[in-house]
Amino acid sequence: MSGLRTRRLLGAGLGVMMGVASLPVAQAQTSATGTDAGNAVSAGASGAQAGANPASAPAPVAPQDAPFITPSVDADVLYELTSPTGDAVMKQRMRWQVGSLRQRLDPEGSDLFMITSWPEHTLTVVDPSRKRKSVMPAPSQDLTPPGHPAMVGTYARLGGSVVAGESCIIWRTKDADGHASDVCYTADGLLLQVAQQGQITVRALRVSRVAQPDDVFAIPSGLKQEAPARP
Repeated sequence: MSGLRTRRLLGAGLGVMMGVASLPVAQAQTSATGTDAGNAVSAGASGAQAGANPASAPAPVAPQDAPFITPSVDADVLYELTSPTGDAVMKQRMRWQVGSLRQRLDPEGSDLFMITSWPEHTLTVVDPSRKRKSVMPAPSQDLTPPGHPAMVGTYARLGGSVVAGESCIIWRTKDADGHASDVCYTADGLLLQVAQQGQITVRALRVSRVAQPDDVFAIPSGLKQEAPARP
């Protein structure tokens, strides 16, 4: 897969790993890679669930009943990302350390990876093969704390599903552009799937709740810093 195609898929899907209500994550990572933003429900969910008519969706729940959208456990999740047009598929690994509120994203077939640190308000794109890094503000200053319901956005509960052997609840919400998205979250805040207009664009393939060591999120030394890529 070409570097350009990889970067487009990164912009399309990676940000939603921390929740569609935190879609500034996707936008910031898109800026980092210089790509278009794009924007899941289960191996067991029907197409009707994934792309139900927005007009028939139930009313949004009260804020205190919204889903948990930030993981409350350390996790290592392998996702499959599909471009909005359906013409490209890639795998993406996401690792999350709850104690430090840090996330690492690694695309399949590329040395490129991203480290987001919400306490430091930074997103770092690391390119080891070129010995380069780009640093920019973190995607959101208002990350929902683990164990708390979503602080922004509206959510309507659609039902339950199973993705990668994990139970999750499907919720209808909207992305940053106002497009309806059906997202499936576990009870402990792991995003397992995202769909728009019946098209599944992000789907978990494997979920592991294991402690993540600090060195997973370390930025290699000796890298030259450069400005984020632009289209």
